[in-house]
Amino acid sequence: MIELLAPAGDLEKLKIAYLYGADACFIGGQEYSLRARASNFSLAQIKEGAEFAHSLGKKLYVTTNIIPHNENLAGFITYLKALEKTKIDGIIVASPYLVETAKKHTKLPIHISTQQSVLNNYHLKYWEEKGAERIVLGRELSLLEIAEIKKHAKAEIEAFIHGGMCSSYSGRCTLSNTFTLRDANRGGCAHSCRWDYEIYDGENKISHNIPFSMGSKDLQTVSLIPKLIEIGVNSLKIEGRMKSIHYIATVVSVYRQVIDEYLKTGQIADFSIYEQEIEKAENRETASGFLVHEPTAAGQLYQNSIRKPSQTFVGIVVGKDQGYTVVEQRNHFKVGDTLEIFGPNKKAKKFVVENIYTEDLSLLDAARHPKELVLLKIPFTSDNYDMLRLVNE
Repeated sequence: MIELLAPAGDLEKLKIAYLYGADACFIGGQEYSLRARASNFSLAQIKEGAEFAHSLGKKLYVTTNIIPHNENLAGFITYLKALEKTKIDGIIVASPYLVETAKKHTKLPIHISTQQSVLNNYHLKYWEEKGAERIVLGRELSLLEIAEIKKHAKAEIEAFIHGGMCSSYSGRCTLSNTFTLRDANRGGCAHSCRWDYEIYDGENKISHNIPFSMGSKDLQTVSLIPKLIEIGVNSLKIEGRMKSIHYIATVVSVYRQVIDEYLKTGQIADFSIYEQEIEKAENRETASGFLVHEPTAAGQLYQNSIRKPSQTFVGIVVGKDQGYTVVEQRNHFKVGDTLEIFGPNKKAKKFVVENIYTEDLSLLDAARHPKELVLLKIPFTSDNYDMLRLVNE
């Protein structure tokens, strides 16, 4: 059984990820997590998330993956014991001390974070001997290297398949610390590699009108999923705890369909369909990272190449009322627009907005106010948590 593992920055995203096909989610608590600017979860919310996951027969993992300074260590044992009571399915850890502490004081399953840069059999064996049940491999590996490591693995192997890529080794970067005093390895990364820079040769500016950045394109592996399954990777991980529910729903749904099609038929009829679907939510260009070959200049964001998603998320279905579909608006749309509706285990379908109504059935020419509830006639079956996108034609 291969696991599709999705990120979740809050409870809404967590529920969306599960409903759209994730087998497991990883979240950050309000302490010891590498995404300090994500909403993050209180212990009560972690418990609620675990209960929701288990009600669907799915799993929940919590990140405790900072590289701690002495000041970060107080209270860790208490926090671990509180996590254990929430009945989560494991913790993702980077620090050797935190691993040893978790093993000594709890029975929580240990997953070794990608921050440890596990890139060879010997490093894998080290963490297996320390009691790790799963190793999250470094993102600097090729498919051939992953296959070789898997042959020697007793622990489960997890590999990244989609999302942001760090310019340094598995996230161990000091640019953010240096430029902004925000510690990337304690949750404060300012993504300094993605800033625009001017380049000088001595006194002479050589970047001219083209800004320079050094960030990597995002990882996208739709066409490589069959190979990763054949290798025997146990968990396929999507990155992006700070992404929107539309991003989570779109990306998780695509990879769910790819995995299911391959497991069912032994092949993928058309990768391009899935790749086009992901582009509807992506805001950066993508590449295959190190998986096929070492990245070339084509895999980097050397110029300002941020792009808009090909379609705009405009609303989510929240119920039915008087024969209409109730939609919670998230972005502006108007009468006459072409929208696309998609949902868990559903193919996207397009329709034209003929009328928009308020809850008291007053007519509107547009849905203008975020989070307002509007009523639509949708010519297809719709369910709660289905999403609507504006087709940018």
